[in-house]
Amino acid sequence: MIERAYTVVDVFAERSYHGNPLAVVLAADGMSDEAMQRFANWTNLSETTFILPPDDAAADYRVRIFTASQELPFAGHPTLGSCHAWLAAGGVPRRADVVIQQCGAGLVRIRRDPAGTLAFAAPPLRRAGPLDAATRAQLLGELQLDAARVRDAAWVDNGPGWIGLLLDDVATVMALNPMRVSHPVGVAGAYPAGASAAFEVRAFFPQHGISFEDPVTGSLNASLAQWLTGAGYAHAPYIATQGRALGRAGVVHIDRDAAGDIWVGGATLTCVRGTVML
Repeated sequence: MIERAYTVVDVFAERSYHGNPLAVVLAADGMSDEAMQRFANWTNLSETTFILPPDDAAADYRVRIFTASQELPFAGHPTLGSCHAWLAAGGVPRRADVVIQQCGAGLVRIRRDPAGTLAFAAPPLRRAGPLDAATRAQLLGELQLDAARVRDAAWVDNGPGWIGLLLDDVATVMALNPMRVSHPVGVAGAYPAGASAAFEVRAFFPQHGISFEDPVTGSLNASLAQWLTGAGYAHAPYIATQGRALGRAGVVHIDRDAAGDIWVGGATLTCVRGTVML
């Protein structure tokens, strides 16, 4: 085993311990797939990432992203948290205005504003479009949702397999308590006009036969923004909040640039720094 630099970053948190924690192993060279998966299972966080030298000349670093049970090609809060950890450890990007991350989904652009807040460019959806009737009916049953409460539903998969549901209001979103779901599903409900946030978001996915709720989810907010703005349900820039049901206070900033790309950003805070034997 080798002593490796290790950090835990709170992502989408404007105050420490209010967002979504990410475990990051820096300088993960030489670790096997099995060792990465075993450590990610042991941390028992939503995701654990491992920073490696890039093998694409355009990238600044490469990241591998693991849940407790599988590797993901892309995820949002691991993207921002890994970039934060890489920069804090002395990483210097090739360009002053953008960091290029290599991951299973390809190259992801991450920009820093003058205050140091990070935002990633949402990758293209791998699957989009309306749900088939059978999948929709199954999800509504699992969520114990009346069809009249659902304004729209679509595939919004950018890697983890997300399905998006736009519900009638925030109260309906907050009342959900599914015992299990068969697909990763994100739900959003609009706040009244004039509120500080545009949407409340929750994310559920299957884990060990039951439903697990993620505190604050970058990949889902990215794909929801692509869908909601494209369908005319939302207009960027806007703010989404997530995590209230779990006692968190995640804040996700959505923006759209002149080229039409969606950017997903938020605060990132180092909460733990040390070493781990791996």
